[in-house]
Amino acid sequence: MSDKKTIPSYQAKDIKVLEGLEPVRKRPGMYIGSTDSKGLHHLAKEILDNAVDEAIAGYGKNIRLYRSNTTEEHEKLAGTKDLGPELITVIDNGRGIPVEKHQSGVSALEVVMTKLHAGGKFEETAYKASGGLHGVGSSAVNALSGFMQVVVKRDGAYHYQAYSQGKPKAAVAKVTEKKLAEVISEGMLTELTKQETGTLVQFAPDPEIFKSNIKFNKKTLQQIIKDRAYLMAGIYFQFVDEIEGTEQHYYFEGGIRSLVEHLNASKKVLHDVFYTSGDWTDEETGKQIGVEIALQYNESYVEKTDSYVNVIRTPDGGTHVNGFRLAIGRVIRDYADKNGLIKEKESFVADDLREGLTAVVFVKMPANDLQFESQTKAKLNNSEAQSAVYQVCKEAFQTFLEENPAVGKNVVGRVLLSARARMAARAAKDAVVRKGVLEGSSLPGKLADCQSRDAAKSEIYIVEGDSAGGSAKQGRDRKFQAIFPLRGKILNTERARLDKMVDSEEIKNLIIALGAGIGETFEEDKLRYHRIILMNDADVDGEHITTLGLTFFFRHMPEIVEAGYLYVALPPLYKLAVGKDSEYVYSEEEKEAKIAAIRKDNPNANIGIQRYKGLGEMNPEQLWSTTMDPETRILKKITIADAEQADRTFSTLMGDDVPPRKKFIQTRAKMAEIDV
Repeated sequence: MSDKKTIPSYQAKDIKVLEGLEPVRKRPGMYIGSTDSKGLHHLAKEILDNAVDEAIAGYGKNIRLYRSNTTEEHEKLAGTKDLGPELITVIDNGRGIPVEKHQSGVSALEVVMTKLHAGGKFEETAYKASGGLHGVGSSAVNALSGFMQVVVKRDGAYHYQAYSQGKPKAAVAKVTEKKLAEVISEGMLTELTKQETGTLVQFAPDPEIFKSNIKFNKKTLQQIIKDRAYLMAGIYFQFVDEIEGTEQHYYFEGGIRSLVEHLNASKKVLHDVFYTSGDWTDEETGKQIGVEIALQYNESYVEKTDSYVNVIRTPDGGTHVNGFRLAIGRVIRDYADKNGLIKEKESFVADDLREGLTAVVFVKMPANDLQFESQTKAKLNNSEAQSAVYQVCKEAFQTFLEENPAVGKNVVGRVLLSARARMAARAAKDAVVRKGVLEGSSLPGKLADCQSRDAAKSEIYIVEGDSAGGSAKQGRDRKFQAIFPLRGKILNTERARLDKMVDSEEIKNLIIALGAGIGETFEEDKLRYHRIILMNDADVDGEHITTLGLTFFFRHMPEIVEAGYLYVALPPLYKLAVGKDSEYVYSEEEKEAKIAAIRKDNPNANIGIQRYKGLGEMNPEQLWSTTMDPETRILKKITIADAEQADRTFSTLMGDDVPPRKKFIQTRAKMAEIDV
């Protein structure tokens, strides 16, 4: 018997060439990032951005996005009963996709919709600035849709083509309005007929690709549209939800200036919004880059800098953001030196410039020149973008401070205050680190730690009160569950720097217990638990304590939230008992439904109802079975779908400014549940 291993064949015949749009269906993540909810909404973003590209190019002023239900007619057109439940439709009044015969032998419309890397964004003659996937966008969406149809109004006629999983159902053909009325809604057709030219693109994501993530989130769609409306000053956007029968209109004459005002709406600001725009020309190539900057300092301790290239949001920044930061740093340093605003031995670093800064950096540049760090376009890499933003921002911001000396003095004062606080915070941070070292990395005495040293299997319950803490310690599974009891309400950390926080023994001990450090010293791999659970009473006080905990993690340990390690425990509100049988319910609605179900089976049942006001009212066994047992408990995982909205909400509810909080409470008073 031979000991040689059989080597699998690897010949030319083993090399598979994926034709047409097959690569997209085989590896959708390469083209849209993922096939979860984020990827689903990326489809809508791609089609919307094609319409926006027309507006950037100067064609069309109206863009409409619809959410609607699929119909039997759509299923017939697609040739399947397994069509997704929802459609997205985008209508613009741009020039309309070309429909004449392409050099490949078919309509240019079919080429754009079915061929990768085909479109008008490679040559500057068609689009000087574009945010789509350079010809990949429309065809990639088509490939990942169970059904798609396109109507182009051009030269006084309607041209139509339908597709299923990226494959044309028939050739592009001229159609009548009567025929279109069979496949698109009356409202959509009415808008299309009003226009001289334009394009309608409608698609239903393919359930084979997106599995359970097949329904669109209304708020996410609204945010996508709103982002673009802020960038495209003077362009009208409309969101029509045919499922709910609602519509919203978005139009911002001030563009990104309006966006900065919106982001700072709940904060105390130091000055009016600074705004500038201009074109920068590359001396070597002669190519132009358009730059828009808006910024405003406020009294908060956090930075909010949003950046875009064309209509693409770049959450990880890139060269355009680097140019912006270099520019404001240079201007503020020069202004401070020139006007004698810095005392001897005082200095500031880049981080000091960011504290309290809200800014939007927006560049427009040729689509075929764009370079990103990855396919998802999170970070811009073009070096010329840094030079463009630096020059345009530096000259304008310098003039702004010189013409507004009071603003200049306030901004420099704000930066120096950040520098002083940074030094104090660093000393306090060192004290936190030293405390752990001096005690031989010993943990706080109040922490009841778990036996496991595997962070992925370990969890810590942060619970308020000796009574609840005692029950939790007795009821837990010591193998993997740790308990950290708090004494009363922790410090409101919304407007607290680290030096103030570590003066609080509770917060200092919590930081040490978690083990990962904080701020600049945070190291995720040193985190001792991958489930950090806030467990408080199911009443107003308990919810307030939970909010304080959420504020601490959102503002000072955002890495924990972003990694998906933060949870809120959901203790039961009631225990319902009928004879020897009992069960727990977690909301008023669930209680009423359970009681109704019991009465239906047994109208004369004697139902015992016990209202739990606090965790301390439960014995260890009850607390385990209702709130701590992984088999039966309910945990809310804390995520940040909309960081901007979360930031605004925390600032409103937990900040020092009373009027915004008062308005927030008044407008939501009818939604409140009274706990008596």
